[in-house]
Amino acid sequence: MPRTKNAPLQRNRGRLRIIGGQWKRHTLYFKGGADLRPTPDAIREKLFNWLAPVIEGARCLDLFCGSGALGFEAASRGAAQVVLVDNNQQCYEEINKNRERLRAHQVSVYCEDALEWLGSNNQAFDIVFLDPPYNSDLARRSIARLQSHQLAPGTMVYVETERRLKLTYPKHWEELRSGHAGQVSCRLFQITFSDQLDRLI
Repeated sequence: MPRTKNAPLQRNRGRLRIIGGQWKRHTLYFKGGADLRPTPDAIREKLFNWLAPVIEGARCLDLFCGSGALGFEAASRGAAQVVLVDNNQQCYEEINKNRERLRAHQVSVYCEDALEWLGSNNQAFDIVFLDPPYNSDLARRSIARLQSHQLAPGTMVYVETERRLKLTYPKHWEELRSGHAGQVSCRLFQITFSDQLDRLI
């Protein structure tokens, strides 16, 4: 149903459980705008099975983090550093509450526009989670911005979009894995700066 001019924005409130690692079965609480849609459990489990060989000690960036589910899952499974970025104030506040409750000291949270944050940050990461709001141009714009961002050799980039969305990826992004669940499409890439770069998966 279309939202009337003066109707309040629909709020998305809920909870989900961390699937694996030291905080397995711990609950994350979230709330935010109507476009907040945490990554489904089936896809999260598939993704972290893919990342199992490289997640320990990794430096991770979760852009458009929303509920923070991907970032907290990474931290639970042994990531050394996790940076969460989202411009939604409610998401930011809930993530900080979850962070304090879990005592997740390796997790940092920024309430900023993801594209602007990328443009002002030169830190290198081992794994980047890219899960922007659907029905937007943010996936394409983020991929273009990440091309010039300082990426570590062999960086993994996970991209989650609506299944019907068609995107063009840079030639130096090697697709390692892909999958679908309902209307969600997910792909895992590795940045290959040279033909000699060893594949981690």
